[in-house]
Amino acid sequence: MKRKPSTEATAAWIRLMRVQKAGFPPLAWYDALLELSRAPSGEMRPVELEKQMLIPQYSTSRLIDRLVDEGLAARRECKIDKRGQFVEITEAGRELQKKMWSAYSAAIEKYVGSKLSDADAMKLCGLLDRLGCSCSDVKPAVARDGVPAR
Repeated sequence: MKRKPSTEATAAWIRLMRVQKAGFPPLAWYDALLELSRAPSGEMRPVELEKQMLIPQYSTSRLIDRLVDEGLAARRECKIDKRGQFVEITEAGRELQKKMWSAYSAAIEKYVGSKLSDADAMKLCGLLDRLGCSCSDVKPAVARDGVPAR
């Protein structure tokens, strides 16, 4: 690495990471539960979840294992292709995702929404896209159960 991050860039990164302070499981759990709740019938193939979350396959597998162990998701065999499987959000998973959203939405509004105009937020998205944090191939979802689409 030729250049070290500036104090400002480091401060921005730290603030982004602190959103998780609400005492909930890791943010990746929320992301997975959100994607499952948005899916038709609340289920997806693991590879679909991996693509939506933009994380490596091995991380997705471990995450699914943890969600299943906690009763937040369930594995289900594909009826058509017996080798394939689906991951389905459980009622407990839906409840946790809603609780997490209430805390995260407050943090988003406090640290981002109240400080940036919508135009500035879009500029920030553009900058994050340049850093490789793009979600441009993620399909927008319709809001459901009071939980806005991201």
